[in-house]
Amino acid sequence: MSILVINAGSSSVKFGLFRFDTLRPMVRGLLDWGGRKQQAVVTLTPTEGNPTQTEVDAPDYCTGVIAALEALRELESGTGDAGIRVVGHRLIHGGEEIRCPVRIDAAMKETIARYAHLAPLHIPAGLEAITATESALPGVLQVGLFDTAFFADIPPSTYLYPLPYEWYQQWGVRRYGFHGTSHAYCTGRAAEMLGGDPADLRLIICHLGQGSSATAVRGGVAVTNTMGFTPLEGFMMGTRCGTVDPGILLYAMREKGLSVEELDETLHHQSGLLGVSGLSSDFRQVEAAAAEGHRRARLALEVYAYRVKTTIGALAVALGGFDALVFTGGIGENSSRLRSEVCQGLGCLGVRLEEILNASCRPDTDVAATDSPVRILVIHTREDLMIARESRRLALECE
Repeated sequence: MSILVINAGSSSVKFGLFRFDTLRPMVRGLLDWGGRKQQAVVTLTPTEGNPTQTEVDAPDYCTGVIAALEALRELESGTGDAGIRVVGHRLIHGGEEIRCPVRIDAAMKETIARYAHLAPLHIPAGLEAITATESALPGVLQVGLFDTAFFADIPPSTYLYPLPYEWYQQWGVRRYGFHGTSHAYCTGRAAEMLGGDPADLRLIICHLGQGSSATAVRGGVAVTNTMGFTPLEGFMMGTRCGTVDPGILLYAMREKGLSVEELDETLHHQSGLLGVSGLSSDFRQVEAAAAEGHRRARLALEVYAYRVKTTIGALAVALGGFDALVFTGGIGENSSRLRSEVCQGLGCLGVRLEEILNASCRPDTDVAATDSPVRILVIHTREDLMIARESRRLALECE
């Protein structure tokens, strides 16, 4: 028997198949529209064997996911595996209602849908993936893990905004935090790498990718996360602006005539790396352009690194110091240049990078200098493994 893990994004779907008994990965997959409207490519990479690519008709999200699952089942049938026992979904927002992994049924889908306006790039996609899975795998248990759950214990002094208190009471306006599945995995993995008691560790974890956030962790428990009421707050991201002066938004609407819809489109899809560089939301492409002398690309990287660096300083104060700085996510794991730029100037906090090791490292690695009081860990995040583990646990409880 196996566990299927689905991580649904706005323009692609990552999925993986794990053995139920051992949690050993069997197949990793990607459904990617790549800017196309009617077709997508399904890439399947078995743990043992060669990758395959199949072009499928995908005029809508649900049809594309069903086609990808069919391709996966065809591959699975050739392995002799007995079938999928449970499906685990990475979901973004559970509000204050959902603080643990849950069984997904009609009522739970209605609860998830209530938060769609807070994560418009993710929640509709997640619901579509659930619908597709119900169609392709009728009767199979579906489980949801929520990014917000890891931040259930952050204190009111951290999660409240300095707005009318009634906005929190009546509208639920508060800091929720996101990327919790990744931050939870890295919390455990960092403790393993450092060999200490997790209860004694203070960590700052930077999940840097197309979406980015940082979390302060004390004793294995999240203290705060840089994303807030929505995944728009915090770091500069691929196309998202991150934290900006709210007065700018009022100015754009009142003085320049932007509608709510136009402002929403700008903040979510036209800002961040893309907005500053004018080139791309892909960090790799911006880095390459900067290396060739593109002025705005270089500026975008400088703004990005500055915002990460200053946020680390703020989180260090919140923790009263820290024992390790963790880089994870596609950018955090792969950009040695960014890690170097971020760590420059953090010597006052005890962060000393070993540049040679940093330039050639592969996760999971400690790239701090020998005499650095703060360790610097590059960790390959395993959200899929976390989801598989919790899905198996819930499946066993439901028997």
